[in-house]
Amino acid sequence: MDKKNVDDYLQEGMYGTRLPKESERKIYLGTLRERVAFVLTIGEVMSNKGLDELERQLNQHKKAKLLLNGNISYRFLKEEKALADHLSIPHTTVSNQENDTEIGLVLTYPYAVDIEHIYLDDIVQATVKQKEEKDPEDNSKGIVAKLKNLFH
Repeated sequence: MDKKNVDDYLQEGMYGTRLPKESERKIYLGTLRERVAFVLTIGEVMSNKGLDELERQLNQHKKAKLLLNGNISYRFLKEEKALADHLSIPHTTVSNQENDTEIGLVLTYPYAVDIEHIYLDDIVQATVKQKEEKDPEDNSKGIVAKLKNLFH
């Protein structure tokens, strides 16, 4: 194991002990990617784009904790907090001015869960793909046949 030099001691004294995967923690509001169940970006939180999916995820992950980006105004987080309170999911606002992240909200566990699709867009695409695989005969029809069915 490497011996610590004076610079290491100074860095540790000024900034604290280095955490493993520190860059990952900066992105996901202090937690690791392997612990994340669901994520919304700042834009999705501010536009309430993923509110329905958030509710579905909160119902699915009852033992998780919700982390909210403290750099977002309270008025944009009000509905997310109310939803978490209604479903008895603990939530914390994480304010770290030093870290710049596009993540607005993280649903996380204190242990690894390794969920593949955590972003809203990925979940929507995976759902569409599952529906296409379930119903292959609908995919074989052309757009004209779908329009005919729509008007009949």
